[in-house]
Amino acid sequence: MSDLFDKFQPLIDQREALLSSGVTDPFNLVMEKVESPTVAICNGRRTILLGTYNYMGMTFDPDVVEAGQQALADYGSGTTGSRVLNGTYAGHKACEEALRDFYAMDHAMVFSTGYQANLGIISTIAGKDDYIILDIDSHASIYDGCALGNAQIVPFRHNDVEALEKRLKRLPPEAGKLVVLEGVYSMLGDIAPLKEMVAVSKAAGAMVLVDEAHSMGFIGEHGRGVAEEQGVIDDIDFIIGTFSKSVGTVGGFCVSNHPKFEILRLVCRPYVFTASLPPSVVATAATSIRKLMHGSNKRAHLWENSKRLHGGLRQLGFTLGTEEPQSAIIAVIMPDLEKGAAMWEALLNEGVYVNLARPPATPAGMTLLRCSLCAEHSSEQVEEILGKFERAGRASGCLDTH
Repeated sequence: MSDLFDKFQPLIDQREALLSSGVTDPFNLVMEKVESPTVAICNGRRTILLGTYNYMGMTFDPDVVEAGQQALADYGSGTTGSRVLNGTYAGHKACEEALRDFYAMDHAMVFSTGYQANLGIISTIAGKDDYIILDIDSHASIYDGCALGNAQIVPFRHNDVEALEKRLKRLPPEAGKLVVLEGVYSMLGDIAPLKEMVAVSKAAGAMVLVDEAHSMGFIGEHGRGVAEEQGVIDDIDFIIGTFSKSVGTVGGFCVSNHPKFEILRLVCRPYVFTASLPPSVVATAATSIRKLMHGSNKRAHLWENSKRLHGGLRQLGFTLGTEEPQSAIIAVIMPDLEKGAAMWEALLNEGVYVNLARPPATPAGMTLLRCSLCAEHSSEQVEEILGKFERAGRASGCLDTH
């Protein structure tokens, strides 16, 4: 008789083989104590955090922490209800107002996670007779949003403007069309050519949604993302983002200037049928977002960190996901999963935590170590990281020992 877990057997076997070689489980690390945005205690050792998406280092900001503590005292631990029932507190409205101000847009809708923001908006605005044209390297939450809404999925080659244009031209002119792009792609840390892509999408009569999860707060003059940086933010219909990266807490959102946007609060199932965020969370988010509006010095330092780490790793002989640093993510390409896991563990032993990413999460079936820098990493920490990468590379056989 078949077991519903049989389909996972190849992955179970691969994981068991990896762990039987004595490697620490890379997907089950426990942070015993977190001391700051850049340092934690892991396995009893001081560890530099280089895999947390905490791009602007807001998790320990005193104003952010104080706002959360005050809201917890004033409003309790949770709302126990959906936003359309009893789950809208003053803090939820204040958080949406902060987002509207941050993006200078008319509408903002807060979700309980970034995943739910994509799941909810995409599945609600594109239904079974509509077409979603998306980059093949899109995040899982985007694909799941397509599946939930039962739209026709039309994927195109990663960051290929010509391929996008060809796909759009083949679709019925009268059909509803949504082009879904990301500002920064989270595995390799590369950015989308949004300027060209938005132009061809609009020429084909499509609406455009851009997920700026990994660029909000950091990229663009005001930290509004790649769309701002490339001068096309006014041509985009929906921007999706998350609170779990630069904002430093948890939650997701969509901002838009569409005049009918507010109806989504009644028809978007992942919004209507989920409990709203706890008051302490929306208070920390709103405070963080307002501080990010004045984060230009932090943004400048984060760019310095990214350029130094990227240049230093290339100099050591590592293969990276991009020729030049394009974001706060730097991907170090590994030959295979075994070598990747060995390098990951060697780095952990040196006192650096990074993300080990493997198929199917990664593009083209590659194994990589993903580094995400923080504006709170000091220049000295970046140099320390480079020294640890060199030693771990030699210890794991990923770098030439001569």
